[in-house]
Amino acid sequence: MQLGAHQLDQHLQRGLKSLYTLHGDEPLLQQEAADAIRQTARAQGFTERTTHVVSGAHFDWSEVQAAAGSLSLFADKQMLEIRIPSGKPGKEGSAAIQQLADSAQGNDSTLLVFLLPRLDKTTKMGAWFMALENNGVSIPVEPIDRKALPQWIAQRLQSQGQRVVAGVEGQQALQFFSDRVEGNLLAAHQEIQKLALLHPPGELSLAQVESAVLNVARYDVFKLSEAVLGGHLLRVQRMLDGLQAEGEAEVLVHWALAEDIRALKRVKDAMDAGKPLPMALRDNRIWGPKERLFERILPKLSPRTLSDLLQAAHQVDGIVKGLKLPGWPADPWVALHRLATQLSRACGLSHVG
Repeated sequence: MQLGAHQLDQHLQRGLKSLYTLHGDEPLLQQEAADAIRQTARAQGFTERTTHVVSGAHFDWSEVQAAAGSLSLFADKQMLEIRIPSGKPGKEGSAAIQQLADSAQGNDSTLLVFLLPRLDKTTKMGAWFMALENNGVSIPVEPIDRKALPQWIAQRLQSQGQRVVAGVEGQQALQFFSDRVEGNLLAAHQEIQKLALLHPPGELSLAQVESAVLNVARYDVFKLSEAVLGGHLLRVQRMLDGLQAEGEAEVLVHWALAEDIRALKRVKDAMDAGKPLPMALRDNRIWGPKERLFERILPKLSPRTLSDLLQAAHQVDGIVKGLKLPGWPADPWVALHRLATQLSRACGLSHVG
């Protein structure tokens, strides 16, 4: 059974299941979902909680299986948390997890909670994960989409009795907040709590938000990729500046941009050869938000444009490795800015913001 994270509270009000699997790469939301399960479990008599962290291929799964099969002298109900930071339990772990999932059916004395990172499609099709999903509740913890971040911040403020002023100023305050905490919900949560300490319940002005919220954006090359393909030019420039300030390696930023260009070229070539777009995307392991972007971009890209982009990527590869090329800036970051802008504009979706 799969359940959205936003549905968890309502689900828990109807009753607690014996097996939960939380998987995703957003630590704040996963932590809050786990806390909600723990709180409900304590209220229902699960007074003992133990945690097992699966570290490496030599983890002893027999300890977990033994713990699941026995209760301590001090508790009638127990909660076992199994954390698998790598998302790969191994062959022995796969077998053990399937046994644990099967034993959870009808077990009212032991609550199993698995905590996993974001999993790829292949892993989700594995026998051990399907056993977890079929025998319990699976909750994918997805990051908050950037467009939804202002509303998420507004809801968090409302929960502590605060709100931004109405109208344009309030929207500007939420947008400013979103820009400063982009990609970092833990930091956003801390900044929201700070506003509760600095200001009483009620309205918050743009000036109050600006003076309180730090620039705690967490930039990474994968989010840069989505911004570039989405045509968000101002955001792209801001993210590149942030990556440079954080000391990110130029070669890694170039790899992300060049890999998108190569992927676009491969999919376009496959389409020109007669392969349907969905199949071409699947063959090239393009899915999620990037899949939707590719679907919008590819009809607008000509073979000549892609060839020019490939040539530009090749030239910038030399620049980030110390070469100087006619017609290109010598500074690697300036060259990366130009390449990112060229790709974003070629997508035909460019807009400011």
